[in-house]
Amino acid sequence: MPGQLEGKIAVVTAAGQGIGRAIAEAFAVEGAKVHASDIDIKKLDGLDASKAVLDVTDTDAVNAYAAEIGGIDILVNVAGFVHHGTVLDCTESDWDFSFDLNVKSMHRMIRALLPGMLARAEANDSSGSIINMSSGASSLKGAPNRYVYGTTKAAVIGLTKAVAQDFIRQRIRCNAICPGTIESPSWHQRVEELGKSVGSTDKALQMFVDRQPMGRVGKPEEVAALAVYLASDAAAFTTGTAIPIDGGWTL
Repeated sequence: MPGQLEGKIAVVTAAGQGIGRAIAEAFAVEGAKVHASDIDIKKLDGLDASKAVLDVTDTDAVNAYAAEIGGIDILVNVAGFVHHGTVLDCTESDWDFSFDLNVKSMHRMIRALLPGMLARAEANDSSGSIINMSSGASSLKGAPNRYVYGTTKAAVIGLTKAVAQDFIRQRIRCNAICPGTIESPSWHQRVEELGKSVGSTDKALQMFVDRQPMGRVGKPEEVAALAVYLASDAAAFTTGTAIPIDGGWTL
């Protein structure tokens, strides 16, 4: 039985670990030809995908990558950074770096790959899907000590809706996924950092779990399942949305 993404070509950034890797793996299982990138090529080992080093904060590198790949059906923008702190902890450089990686990188990728996506959709009488990774900590909900992170992820939702509106008649869909706390290497790193201030990693882990309405954190594979749906033709009538997948955290 053909997969949900059979015959489609997909690009996934930050595919080396966590949510990005789970999405790349799920896309491959569903039949897509996957172009996986990460700033660390070693993290892409084992993926059923073409692999490349890509710094999404480098406009020239992004443009060269897009020119090499050509037309695609699916773009998933995952690369991002979680800054910890309030407005008083956010320097000018923190602000600039967070917006560059969390928001402008998506602008770069979309601008570079959208022309080929449009051409492929027209030639194949098909549609294209752009999926941007936002967060529950965004315009959906404020989170403590996530000042610039939440601001950037709110901007991602605005970017998503703008792209969806501009290309809705050209068969390009654009949606945002808004995860809550998801188990990943970067999350484990944050748990360890919190553990230093609260006395132990176990205590920090329990603090994260206690704030989850479902009593657990999410799994990357659960986010990947939503990405598969949004990338597939089953979601042909879905665009401009910001979909929480957070175990009820934004309720």
